[in-house]
Amino acid sequence: MTQTLNYQQMGTADRSQAHTLFAQTMGYVALTAALFALGAWAGHRLTGGIGIVAFIAAFAALIAMRFTARRSVPATVGLLAVFGLLIGLAVAPTVAYYGSMDPRALWEAGGATALFIAGFGAAGYATRRDLTVVARISFWALVALIVAGLVLTFVNIPGADLAYSALGLVIFAGFTLFDFQRLRTNTDHAQAPLLAASIFLDILNVFLFFLEIFSFSSSER
Repeated sequence: MTQTLNYQQMGTADRSQAHTLFAQTMGYVALTAALFALGAWAGHRLTGGIGIVAFIAAFAALIAMRFTARRSVPATVGLLAVFGLLIGLAVAPTVAYYGSMDPRALWEAGGATALFIAGFGAAGYATRRDLTVVARISFWALVALIVAGLVLTFVNIPGADLAYSALGLVIFAGFTLFDFQRLRTNTDHAQAPLLAASIFLDILNVFLFFLEIFSFSSSER
């Protein structure tokens, strides 16, 4: 069972473990991000069909991590690395498309993502309020957003893509708050790769939403 404690319940040793877990998890996030960048670079000429296959394989690796987390941390870290590389290959055609339209949007989205994650991550890590309700609301809001996205593939509504991305950022602000609070209250080091995967997914989705927003803004200039 995952070990989580309220901040008030954590002694000096627990807080030291939490700080170690933070450093370990963020190291895994950095590794995943580096492999994602490598995959995105290597796959910039891939077709959308291959990207879909890579996407499915990436999430198969993510699901497999759930089963290896308790059995072997090295195997879980290995699956995390595979996930980062595969999701980079999966997203490569999308990133290449936006980059061909306006390379500046990539840098703007990257900078905005860094500020977004730093701000909401710090708030989530520092807050003493239980954010479980925020995570639950964010989950169901994400489900509704996915359904809305499916509808928008058949219905053309002016400005819908921009509104979709803005709502996505609100939802992932909630996930970011919750994931960084889990990072502070968790004392189980075996969970570090799973926490890293959750935080990386927050970063990736925020980046893609910002990329859509900045690409839209550049087209309006």
